[in-house]
Amino acid sequence: MNPRLQFDFTVDKEKNTIDVQREFAAGLDLVWDAWTKPELLDLWWAPKPYQTRTKTMDFREGGFWLYAMISPDNIVHWCRADYKTISSKVSFSGLDAFCNEQGVVNPEFPRSLWNVHFRAAEKETTAVTITIKYNNLADLEKIIELGFKEGFTMALENLDQYLAARFQLKSELRLDNTARVCTYLNFPGNTEEAFKFYRSVFKTEFSGKGIQHFGDLPADADHPPVADVIKNMVLHVELPITGGHVLMGTDAPKEMGFTLTKGNNMHICIEPPTREEATRLFNELSEGGNITMPLQDMFFGAYFGEFSDKYGINWMISFQTKK
Repeated sequence: MNPRLQFDFTVDKEKNTIDVQREFAAGLDLVWDAWTKPELLDLWWAPKPYQTRTKTMDFREGGFWLYAMISPDNIVHWCRADYKTISSKVSFSGLDAFCNEQGVVNPEFPRSLWNVHFRAAEKETTAVTITIKYNNLADLEKIIELGFKEGFTMALENLDQYLAARFQLKSELRLDNTARVCTYLNFPGNTEEAFKFYRSVFKTEFSGKGIQHFGDLPADADHPPVADVIKNMVLHVELPITGGHVLMGTDAPKEMGFTLTKGNNMHICIEPPTREEATRLFNELSEGGNITMPLQDMFFGAYFGEFSDKYGINWMISFQTKK
């Protein structure tokens, strides 16, 4: 985690609660989605080396999330969260429990009530406040003894790491704000194979350091080592093809919570020369379409947004704001 961001973890044995305050270096919309969409929760919810796999999720009051926590030895622990209250992009609450694959709650384990609040903060960050309430002190002490603080801390770092890493190399290759148009491709795990094929056809070479994998990123205080399951996957690659056009690509496999289909795995990526032009293009192209990520200043140093237009074509608008 970035040490400049707030992280407070407090145990209150009088109220039988765990109180967490955590800042994320991203906008409110993105952070809310990360906590409420299964494809993103599957990326970060489990502490390493565990993985999360959602079986079903119905994010509404009265709905529930049924998911598995899977160990490296393929031991599966099933959990569910029953949603009680939801105020979009403000807060939600839910009752957590261990269960079986069908979602039947295991009464031998305590349940906890989660209240999660979101607030847009300064400097392109979002503050998340979490209160976890247990029925009694014994339940609270048991969960602490099992290493909840350490595990939850790792889980909260996972989302930061993935989002920061995915865009880090792209910004390194972008040295100025000369306007250009690129095509951004997502693959279910075979990006390297595809781009080596494209290289052989166009007889060009990869930009920068070539094909970069998640495992190539050095671990530091802000970015701990990535999970083994994604180390060999492609983080980012750029290949000039013809007429100054550039193909970009990354792996977005099902193991990381993505569901790719023909048509949603390719974006036209426009990189305008100014912030004003980025705003104009985003607003006019997205009119009547579906905005999947609002145009906003992102923690990876870009003014960035995604949408599909009214004809179903996918677009990215990205203006590099930081060097």
